[in-house]
Amino acid sequence: MPAPGGGERSPSELIALIAASIRRERDRAGLSLTELARRAGIAKSTLSQLESAAGNPSVETLWALGAALGVPFSQLVDPPRPNVRVIRAGEGPVTYSEQANYAATLLASGQANSRRDIYRLEVQPGEPRISQPHMAGTVEHVVLGTGRALVGPLTEPVELNPGDYIAYPGDAPHIFEALQPDTIAIIVMEHI
Repeated sequence: MPAPGGGERSPSELIALIAASIRRERDRAGLSLTELARRAGIAKSTLSQLESAAGNPSVETLWALGAALGVPFSQLVDPPRPNVRVIRAGEGPVTYSEQANYAATLLASGQANSRRDIYRLEVQPGEPRISQPHMAGTVEHVVLGTGRALVGPLTEPVELNPGDYIAYPGDAPHIFEALQPDTIAIIVMEHI
């Protein structure tokens, strides 16, 4: 992730940024450490470690915290940025799944008054990535770039090929399962 003034953020800088964002959003919401941990379904000790930059959160943990705080995932991982932004392939803040060989790179988050985030997904066959519901009103838009994947609502996923597009409710359980190696997709999360 680009750091202010150029260069890349180290993993420890990204973890410090996430820690500060979680604290900021918890304070803004007026929640205690105990209450936020309860709402997110994580241990209070885990949340305490994350806020002190001693933990390395998974994508599941960050999404649970975002949902509990009523903010998009990106608000916890994306720092302020310049007007022109280029993220080269292989760069950007990457968050990994605990459940599947699934990596989500945040490409852009919505500015103030904008409610969308853009991610590049790199997924390998194996355990599918099953996502719990995000904030109410979330819609996910996916365009498959390479490979093949089973994507959409958990109850009715659709097989996608390169160039295919799908939109589905992100506030219900949903799945992304790579059916071929090196499956890459772009996902836009729209928070209504």
